[in-house]
Amino acid sequence: MKAVRSTLLIAAVTLGGCASSGSGTDSSQQVSWWNPLSYHWSSALPWNWFGASLTVTDQGVGGLNATTAMTESAIKEALNGQYDLRQGMRSQNGQVVSFWQAREDDKVQLVIYGQSQVERIEVMDRNITSSDGSKIGDAFGDKYSKAYNNCTLSAGLDNRDVECRVPASEHLRYVYSGEWHGPEGLMPSDDTLKSWKMSKIIWRR
Repeated sequence: MKAVRSTLLIAAVTLGGCASSGSGTDSSQQVSWWNPLSYHWSSALPWNWFGASLTVTDQGVGGLNATTAMTESAIKEALNGQYDLRQGMRSQNGQVVSFWQAREDDKVQLVIYGQSQVERIEVMDRNITSSDGSKIGDAFGDKYSKAYNNCTLSAGLDNRDVECRVPASEHLRYVYSGEWHGPEGLMPSDDTLKSWKMSKIIWRR
């Protein structure tokens, strides 16, 4: 009899727990949440555990890295579904370049370049930080005392910006923008650069 009473007690507690788990909640929805076929396993990835903003590291941006396919579904999952994606192409140095724009509130926050897999990521989202804590809007003088041996003029469309290597990193670059009225192709002075702001964080394979 003791065994029977124990079994009934356990059954009652189990049923009570299901019935009391939130008013108006359909118990069938609770069961399906644990269904491994319907569960979104990307939410179990380490960068999604706490719902934190993405971070740029030597490995990539969040889950976006050199192994990510240049497809909408793969990029969206790697970015935790935080952005709307738009595909584009343009000519650069005589070659056709394919890219994806990650947009939020109709503003471009990241641009992802590559052929079959991701090769370069440009980050403009102020909510994304680098692994050393740097973020869009930081002043050049917060990290660098001089451009020499650290920075070069950016190439391509941003040729009036300054691109700087990140110490101890093989894959990261910081891009700074600001007012400069000197000759094109000449690096601004350190005093001028001091107040320039970070406009992009670049990861490249």
